[in-house]
Amino acid sequence: MVKSPTPVITQLPILENGDRLSRVEFERRYHQMPEIRKAELIEGVVYVASPVRVNKHGQPHGRIITWLGTYEAATPGIMLCDNSTVRLDFDNEPQPDALLRIEQDKGGQSRISEDDYIEGAPELIVEVAASSASYDLYDKLRAYRRNGVKEYLVWLTQERKFRWYVLREGEYVQQQPDAGILSSQVFPGLRLGVEALLAGKMQQVLAVLQEGIDSEMHQEFVARLASV
Repeated sequence: MVKSPTPVITQLPILENGDRLSRVEFERRYHQMPEIRKAELIEGVVYVASPVRVNKHGQPHGRIITWLGTYEAATPGIMLCDNSTVRLDFDNEPQPDALLRIEQDKGGQSRISEDDYIEGAPELIVEVAASSASYDLYDKLRAYRRNGVKEYLVWLTQERKFRWYVLREGEYVQQQPDAGILSSQVFPGLRLGVEALLAGKMQQVLAVLQEGIDSEMHQEFVARLASV
């Protein structure tokens, strides 16, 4: 009797917080673990997201998407993405809470790859973080700055603060509210009523945004995108 060879059981490599991987290996492991809903590679280090809390993340995230989605609907030629993977460089593949990008054929600096991922730096990235201790304000910020993300907005939900950074001469400069409003420098008319959003008054948030959408500078931006 000829015995069959003993089958070799190959254990799939796992993805854990703190792993140091190349982007190619990170993607390979991530694809083999569909039970993981969010993992990021930041400066070569793996971060696997914890379960999402409602008041510290889930609800604020939803409100940010509502705000950005309203602007997108009024601005043909841009794209809003929610939790989409971004291939920034060989050591960084974040999955931002939200981002706004100008379409590549409209002069945007990022593109959609053949396998349906964003490659390159979106114009605006938004992250929701519990506090200033988050890696969103350290390793991520450095990676976004180095790769040319033009604007970076972080909502610190526990501290009830917003930090909106604008890239100038290779460095991030934090904007200060003007009459309680933060405004994008890249997306004309994208205005954020800070106190209204912190208070959960979305009608007021959207009213402030609508003023920006109705402005002449937003109309000029839409016309410029349409002419490309």
